[in-house]
Amino acid sequence: MGMGNAPVIILREGTKRDKGKDAQFNNIAAARAISDAVRSSLGPRGMDKMLVDSLGDVVITNDGVTILKEMDVQHPAAKMLVEVAKTQDAEVGDGTTTSVILSGELLKKATDLIDANVHPTIIASGYRLANEKAQQVLIDTAKKVSIDDVDTLKLIAQTAMISKSVNTSKEYFADMVVDAVKTVVDVDQDGKYTVDLKNIQTVKKAGAKMEESYIVKGLIIDKEPVQPSMPKSVKDAKIALIDAAFEVKKTEIDAKIQITDPSQLSAFLAEEENMLKDMVMKVKAAGANVVFCQKGIDDLAQHMFAREGIYACRRVKKSDMERLGRSTGASIVNKISEIDADDLGYAETVELKKVEDEEMTFITGVKEPKTVSVLVRGGTNHVADEVERSLVDAWSVVRVAIEDGMMVTGGGSTAMEIAMQLRDYAASVGGRAQIAIEAYASAMEIIPSTLAENAGLDPIDTVIEMRKQHKEGKNFAGLNPYTGKVEDMFALNVIEPYRIGKQAINSATDAAVMILRIDDVIASQASPVPQFGDGAPSGLDD
Repeated sequence: MGMGNAPVIILREGTKRDKGKDAQFNNIAAARAISDAVRSSLGPRGMDKMLVDSLGDVVITNDGVTILKEMDVQHPAAKMLVEVAKTQDAEVGDGTTTSVILSGELLKKATDLIDANVHPTIIASGYRLANEKAQQVLIDTAKKVSIDDVDTLKLIAQTAMISKSVNTSKEYFADMVVDAVKTVVDVDQDGKYTVDLKNIQTVKKAGAKMEESYIVKGLIIDKEPVQPSMPKSVKDAKIALIDAAFEVKKTEIDAKIQITDPSQLSAFLAEEENMLKDMVMKVKAAGANVVFCQKGIDDLAQHMFAREGIYACRRVKKSDMERLGRSTGASIVNKISEIDADDLGYAETVELKKVEDEEMTFITGVKEPKTVSVLVRGGTNHVADEVERSLVDAWSVVRVAIEDGMMVTGGGSTAMEIAMQLRDYAASVGGRAQIAIEAYASAMEIIPSTLAENAGLDPIDTVIEMRKQHKEGKNFAGLNPYTGKVEDMFALNVIEPYRIGKQAINSATDAAVMILRIDDVIASQASPVPQFGDGAPSGLDD
């Protein structure tokens, strides 16, 4: 056969390849399927999802990122939308459903443009321009909020919880959330506020109604004293944090000790006892009456601590040790022999409390609380889990509101204002990019449209009424799902941090543009796993 007729094999056998519009439409369809999966959970009237994993564990939630994390997504384009939700969750903590729905709608509008032979590069370029304009509109419509404006911060927390299961007690939880976030706020040299949410700890316990959740200015450690005879409560606690074991050290190398006389055995055991006693007495001499140890405590050392009236817990998590250090002012000591009074922290009370059938250590009355613990209650474990997710969302939005000092209105009002201004902007751009910007503007209306749909209202009527009011200059006109009317969201106190919209629009645009620019999908087939038996490699047969 002549060289001109020889087949050229580039890809391995079994590789699947989609090109051109087929690839684009497949990717868009997969991404839209993800978007549609979470769409019904948006807003105060959104529905919950029940997710069952391969082990049979059940999660019931309407939190967008939790739904997508629990879903076993296989398609690579669909995974990009899961990534959008995860980024939104990491950056803001809320607005995950919004960002995914917006991505799906941007891709849906792009499908119509591709069908009309508008090149994906032009669509991507138009989307980028529209994103820049949308960000500008967001800044222009935003209002200022300060850390001292506690009432506004509580309203922001309530807006985040309005679509969750805690909605019925949102005022109670909003107080708790703002109190928790304000307690852990740090101020840097430039006067900027930063909040590390790792300093807010949640401890979940089922068996009580959710309104019995409460906040502790200090810490709850899920540990009990190592000995029942230790004190159950210590006032004026001097706390030692030890990252070393109260045990006799083993030698670095293998060693053998030969004992030829019973008295030698007695002396050997006495020396071990003395070593442990020295450790305990060193802690006692420093003035500590409470010890939290990250490692183990020998039985004999436990007995000595109990005899000295010292409250001791072992195997405390590293994260809890760090929080204890931050809250009580204690230093974590790595070498017991070098501990002194300066390393100790202080708390008014360290006591053992029973929560349901478990005993926990409560550290309260610290001088300058820099950490807080929230004991989350719920009728069942599923309820407690969802309450925790709701609280995490709420204090995440309060955090970004404090850090950015800006807020916008919810209820689809900001999305509609962006859509209206984008249509005016599109006319000034001209060219084919104008079509993409108009498509982007239409995509923004998916937010009020979905809110109406989930509330059992007519989405078309709602969007038309909102357009009318925004044309009249009512920038804060949004949907009230409870009355079914378009009302002033600012007057109704439906507000959220500026960063939710900023991040959702940014990540939705980035994901949509990335998926649009893919025109070739080459998927390798997984290598078959060799089965031992029929085709066993030589040398492995019996």
